Amino acid sequence: MSRIGKKPVPIPEEAKIEIDGQRITVTGPQGSLQRVIHPAISAAVEGQEIIVKRSTDKKKDRALHGLTRALLNNMVVGVTKGFTTELQMIGVGYRAEQKGNCAIFYLGYSHPIVFCPPEGVKVSVDPKEGKIKVEGVDKELVGTAAAKIRSFRKPEPYKGKGVRYVNEYVRSKAGKTAGA
Repeated sequence: MSRIGKKPVPIPEEAKIEIDGQRITVTGPQGSLQRVIHPAISAAVEGQEIIVKRSTDKKKDRALHGLTRALLNNMVVGVTKGFTTELQMIGVGYRAEQKGNCAIFYLGYSHPIVFCPPEGVKVSVDPKEGKIKVEGVDKELVGTAAAKIRSFRKPEPYKGKGVRYVNEYVRSKAGKTAGA
């Protein structure tokens, strides 16, 4: 049995679950998410928990069992609490500003980079501290948006300049040594 898959997903009072065949819809105070699960996996609401079961013991079905349970748990957490990822800009002259729903980044290139997040994701910028906050209901979309912002100027190992996650550790390398 999958250790993750056999754990039930707790349902808080403010979340509402609808299961229609393989389509699962989770609604909460933050919003609504839906997902179609694999036909080999079944989900049922029992009391205040979602129980995920698999039809066979094949390797693929065992892998899908834990995956489906984790995805359903992320949906429940997303619609009740939401997900947040924070990034910070380190570098002289690196800055960002908010323009409506979009963010404009000045990261040492000859042009500004305009980033408009996908629907369901909110990007907020703190220009004083150089911090960027990515918030949303869908964990996958929040992580993808944060990774896209980080990819505009990845942290480099010599001076540590770039856009990085708040608690990300970037190992510093020694520069060139003078020869002779």
